[in-house]
Amino acid sequence: MRPKPVTNGVTALYQRIRSDLEGKILSGAWPPGHRVPVEHELMVRYACSRMTVNKVLSGLAAAGLVERRRRAGSFVARPRVQSAILQIPDMKAEVEQRGEQYGYRLLEFTKRPASSHDKARLGVAVRAPVLALQCRHDAHGQPFALEDRLINLRAVPEAQQEDFTVTPPNTWLVGHVPWTEAEHRITAGNADKRLAAALKIDVGAACLVIERRTWRGGEPITAVRITHPGHLYDLVARFTPAG
Repeated sequence: MRPKPVTNGVTALYQRIRSDLEGKILSGAWPPGHRVPVEHELMVRYACSRMTVNKVLSGLAAAGLVERRRRAGSFVARPRVQSAILQIPDMKAEVEQRGEQYGYRLLEFTKRPASSHDKARLGVAVRAPVLALQCRHDAHGQPFALEDRLINLRAVPEAQQEDFTVTPPNTWLVGHVPWTEAEHRITAGNADKRLAAALKIDVGAACLVIERRTWRGGEPITAVRITHPGHLYDLVARFTPAG
């Protein structure tokens, strides 16, 4: 017997369920590692068949939003790297992968209403609540990067409770906050007196500057400027003529 074609009503229900679950994940209401309700619970909640629920969960898994574990259920996936070009690395892991000891120091931490300069960087309204952080990452006892970051507290209110004197904001965001879009801007510059002192390099020394912004469903999450001493950092991408 051939299966019956999917009706418009079933399709609309599938789309509504998927939209509901996707919204909880992308909004952060269900953080990475959160257990998604089991199939039976979803069937009761939406008055639908197991086939419809399974199709929704399979679609979310294919999109990288959930991880399905045999006999354990479905869980919100941790944010994944999208490509070599749009990689958002964990600075701590990056240093340790180089075989060097990682060090971290929070230099400044301020909660404040967004200024016009913050609006231009982050894309939030003037006076919207933001966290402004500056920190330094070390590799083998030497400065590896200076991080200057803004976090949109309307998008990520839980950042106010995190102890960034212990946990680097880069590490926390990569591990806990899902995002849907990222933008990188890579430039070269020369160290002024402030940068030279922070990175322990000569005034005028070459630096690599990576500016990154991320969004979730069109809402700004964070804007960061990471400055590396030029002699310590390489950008490498491997690609084919087609990609």
